[in-house]
Amino acid sequence: MAHFAELDENNIVTRVVVVNDDYEADGENWCNNFFGGGSWKQTSYNETIRKNFAGIGFEFDESRDAFIPISPFNSWVLNEDTCKWQSPIPYPEVEKDEDGNPVKYYNWDEATTNWVEVE
Repeated sequence: MAHFAELDENNIVTRVVVVNDDYEADGENWCNNFFGGGSWKQTSYNETIRKNFAGIGFEFDESRDAFIPISPFNSWVLNEDTCKWQSPIPYPEVEKDEDGNPVKYYNWDEATTNWVEVE
């Protein structure tokens, strides 16, 4: 099955649909004819097309030919290679128990622009 994202006039994803493989080759036109609406772009669930699997609210950047998710925080920066948002400070190294589970967890604190241990 192939996936296609509908874009509004600002290149924001408004919906993502699944299309039978029989229509994949001309899927963008097929979606426009079947569903109507605006522009359609193929997206890939395993992120092999257009960097990221499209989601509602994502922006399609034509110059990068990529779907860019909504930034989770104002301080995070876009990785130009992956088109994913990254924190300005890497996630802390975490010790793991004998089963491989983290012994500590952290959440991003935008006020301090740092990772804070979850108690």
